[in-house]
Amino acid sequence: MSRNSRPLSLRVPEPVARPGQCADFSSLEIPAAGATRRPDIAAKPAEMRDLAYGLVRVLDETGQAVGPWDPRLDPEMLKRGLTAMLTTRIYDDCMHRAHRQGKTTFYGKSTGEEAVAVAAAYALDPEDMLFTSYRQQGMLVARGWPLLKMVNQVYSNAGDNLKGRQLPVCYSAKAVNFFSISANLATQFSQAVGWAMASALSNDTRICGTWIGDGATAEGDFHHALTFAAVYKAPVILNIVNNQWAISSFHGIAGGTETTFAARGIGYGLPSLRVDGNDFLAVYAATQWAAERARSNLGATVIELFTYRQGPHSTSDDPSRYRPEDEASSWPLGDPIARLKQHLIALGQLSEAGYAALEAELEKSVKAVQREAEAIGTMQGGEKPDRASMMEDVYKEPDWRLRRQRQQFGV
Repeated sequence: MSRNSRPLSLRVPEPVARPGQCADFSSLEIPAAGATRRPDIAAKPAEMRDLAYGLVRVLDETGQAVGPWDPRLDPEMLKRGLTAMLTTRIYDDCMHRAHRQGKTTFYGKSTGEEAVAVAAAYALDPEDMLFTSYRQQGMLVARGWPLLKMVNQVYSNAGDNLKGRQLPVCYSAKAVNFFSISANLATQFSQAVGWAMASALSNDTRICGTWIGDGATAEGDFHHALTFAAVYKAPVILNIVNNQWAISSFHGIAGGTETTFAARGIGYGLPSLRVDGNDFLAVYAATQWAAERARSNLGATVIELFTYRQGPHSTSDDPSRYRPEDEASSWPLGDPIARLKQHLIALGQLSEAGYAALEAELEKSVKAVQREAEAIGTMQGGEKPDRASMMEDVYKEPDWRLRRQRQQFGV
């Protein structure tokens, strides 16, 4: 029996730069906008493997839409997209400050990732189901879910439609086909595939989309979902939001330095796209393409949305402890709101003054909603959900144990 001539060693991936160092994205290969080909939706997955390693981009450096993936959206849709993204960012900032003021126990911002949620929400049909993580609140904004309901849920006050039972930011909105968020990582992928299979089995016409972080791709649910989606050609879009960082570990810990996250779909025989997640038009076009495949009974698509988390993972996180201070400002694909704004200006549909007026108007309206929610209550005080509600919504008819507990509880 032979032995190694040298001791074995274990590699632990490390990011290129840490706090105190300058951000370095020089190793990223970013193709020019419009350079990536757009295959027919009926193309075989084996014929489009290169798309898992490229990057679908539409907006160039001057704000022009170029190339085969341009969805040719009308200006009104573009303005709706900008408004929804900007509303989401302002809402995030207000709720993050509310946490610092002790008005809620937890919050997670989506700063820098607004296009991932908003563009996809508009590209899908309103009847399609959404299975998201806790960083796609922009989908609720895009689908018109009342902001007051979102703030009430974050504050867990008497107006919370979830009655204070969920972690803040774990929204649920059946009326707009937004599935209840689970804080446990990756569960939504398996749930979405199961829902999509049920939709197909019942000869329904609705598809669904699901979103997961890059770190959560290391969870078993991710691989279970891809297996079932591939085997049964489930009508689902499997989105991986690669925002470069989990709560404190960079994407390499989940395998992101070995290959792209989109490439994981190749081993399952699934068509896979890698998309500029800060390009509203690219996200819209890729989602629309994948939706057309699903509606044509061609099965699931994997989409890696290449973006950057500008803020902390959540209010439980301090990114200054693990990444360079200038990393967010150095991200080579820019900011999704600034890029769509630039595009609208280039089209002659928006001015700097018009954007400033829109921003001021949205700040005013979001803060008005926040004050309305705070008049009901926050974690600091005010009206809380009825105590008796904790005994409800589990059994259709309460059994003797619940009745006894209600008596003991005095409700």
